[in-house]
Amino acid sequence: LLALAASGLNGQHFTFHGYLPVKPAESRTAIKKLESEAQRTGGAQLFIETPYRNDSMLKDLLDLCAADTSLTLAVDLTQPGGSCITRSVASWKRSIPSLGKRPTVFIIGPAQR
Repeated sequence: LLALAASGLNGQHFTFHGYLPVKPAESRTAIKKLESEAQRTGGAQLFIETPYRNDSMLKDLLDLCAADTSLTLAVDLTQPGGSCITRSVASWKRSIPSLGKRPTVFIIGPAQR
């Protein structure tokens, strides 16, 4: 909930999905469904990933989601230096962070208009 509150995305309509499927094809399908749901309903779609797969998850999100889709990366929220940044996918592509094995909450939101 801290990630959602800090994201600036819809805190009144959201779904927490836990972990997405491990198998790459299933995970990619899930990402596309979450993005579609965010666009259709305006609701934020939250999920987490095992820290050693954070960077591959971010790569998939940037490869699969539309340029104007909102993406929040909430990293190390309860630690000094933690951050929660929401940008469009296009903006993230211009400066891709290395998440490493830091605890991260991913949030897909609708395009900001």
